Amino acid sequence: MTDDLALTTTHTDGNLAALRVGGEIDIQTAPALRKEALDVIAQGHPHLILDLTGVTFCDSSGFNALIGIMRCAVAANGSLTLAAVPDRLSRMLDLTGLSTVMPSYPSTDAAMNAHLTTTPEPT
Repeated sequence: MTDDLALTTTHTDGNLAALRVGGEIDIQTAPALRKEALDVIAQGHPHLILDLTGVTFCDSSGFNALIGIMRCAVAANGSLTLAAVPDRLSRMLDLTGLSTVMPSYPSTDAAMNAHLTTTPEPT
């Protein structure tokens, strides 16, 4: 039932990066999402925005990947923000309480603007 997972880095600037995710996030594709996100964080972009516009399905493996990505971002003095979360996934994030630790915005642009107004650049 797995669609290919599409991952595209759409923005990198300073400590902020945005990654567009498409397809299904499941037991087969979650490791690739986690690896790509952690690679972006390791490249000096600890504040990561995941644009989930194209996500068609997310199971518990996907949720675990999101939690792992968030933990790594926080360990690197960063954050994980979600953008354009599909309705079904948004409801699951609310039900599991993950929406309280992973802020979400209607678009990547809105998430970037929020980041720029709330996160000071390191000195």
